[in-house]
Amino acid sequence: NISGTLIKKAREDRGMSKVELSQLLDTYGIYINTDELLRIEKNQVLVKDFELVAVASILDIDLNNLKNYLN
Repeated sequence: NISGTLIKKAREDRGMSKVELSQLLDTYGIYINTDELLRIEKNQVLVKDFELVAVASILDIDLNNLKNYLN
């Protein structure tokens, strides 16, 4: 599962905290608290497709180029 690694890298690259990301996700109607974000970033929890789309939108991630975010 590469989603957690991708989310953590993109979030940190933007200087965004887990709290900020969680709050922005709330505006999309997606409720993920900071503890769950931590588990996602540690690849302990799978990210649902609609969650990944919202996170990608918030963090400006191009889902067509996932591999580029892992380098």
